[in-house]
Amino acid sequence: MSEPVLSDADIDHFVERGFVRVTECFDRRWALDQTRAACERLYCDLDDPASWPNGRIRPPQTSTFDARVVAPRAWAAACQLVGGADRVEAPWEWTDNFVANFGPDPGLSWRPPGPEIRPHDGWHADGDFFRHFLDSPEQGLLVIALFSDVDERGGPTQLACDSVAHVSRFLADRPDGVLLHEIPADDIVGRCADFEQACGRIGDVYFMHPHMLHTWSPNDLSTARFITNPPVALRSPMRFDRRHDHSPVERAVLRGLGADSLDFVATGPREAVVPERIERDRRDQAARRLAVLGDG
Repeated sequence: MSEPVLSDADIDHFVERGFVRVTECFDRRWALDQTRAACERLYCDLDDPASWPNGRIRPPQTSTFDARVVAPRAWAAACQLVGGADRVEAPWEWTDNFVANFGPDPGLSWRPPGPEIRPHDGWHADGDFFRHFLDSPEQGLLVIALFSDVDERGGPTQLACDSVAHVSRFLADRPDGVLLHEIPADDIVGRCADFEQACGRIGDVYFMHPHMLHTWSPNDLSTARFITNPPVALRSPMRFDRRHDHSPVERAVLRGLGADSLDFVATGPREAVVPERIERDRRDQAARRLAVLGDG
């Protein structure tokens, strides 16, 4: 296993609140090169705000990166959280298909996260590409890597930290599995009291529990926000009946269930799902190209 990056206090923070932030995981200059190139694919200039589109958009993907090479501190932290490198489905690939938020969104404004739900909030779990179980290996960790500086009003991802326990209990009661849209995100967030925002500097990486509910927020600032969110997949489903080596991710589930151990067995089929967002991204990119270049 790689040299530990997370302290015992960091691990405890992740188990108790469902996330941890690791700073300076990758090079700032490299990140800026990547976001400038992404802007070119969106037919705009990172250094010319007048050329930016409004709101959120994804550039077409052109490259993948092995996290062990471009972000070794992030790789080491991920291994600690899931119980070791031998449990990670490698390579852990990052892409340049960033989630960009150029702001502002007409009629929308930033506000602190809380249990009051607004129509555009969009609280959700990730994972629209598989059927969810308590132990699903497709997402051993959710990840937000900051490719721009992100300040409080600049479109940070908002986290409902105590949603981890609620989602864990919901999934534990449904061993036949659920699709993503069947998780009652708004209802759960309405019962939450612990919220956080993924602010930070270029190179910071947030690791979140796979059962963490989160949402986007409007960008009220004159800055462009870029993140990528490559999940860490596991080689096999999580186990909650280990004798002594539960990972921090597994420990957070057991904490949410109020149990020391659980013999969980999935009774439904583990199956892949084709996400609608893929086709939506293609439509958005085609519309942007037409608006900038025309049809000639």
